[in-house]
Amino acid sequence: MKIIAITSCATGIAHTYMAAQAIKKICKQKGHDCKVEVQGALGIENELTQQDIQGADIIVLANDVKIQKGERFEGLEKNIIHTNPHEVIKKPELIFERA
Repeated sequence: MKIIAITSCATGIAHTYMAAQAIKKICKQKGHDCKVEVQGALGIENELTQQDIQGADIIVLANDVKIQKGERFEGLEKNIIHTNPHEVIKKPELIFERA
């Protein structure tokens, strides 16, 4: 399974990156491919390509603030899991429970 995610929090410093690491770790443990775009204080890092987005089985949007370039996900709503960085950090397996 291919999982992609975007993480962002209000300050874009700590929880954004902690959530990204939590998603990567749980995906690795379960043997899934994963790519996480971080939208933090430094802007967009590890930006998802259109190929990444179209090939994803699960799209996790773990955000406290509106994501940049959200229009990339139009028409893919059935694959999107909306959550926030705090939930993913505390319980990363939730991305599979909601899929």
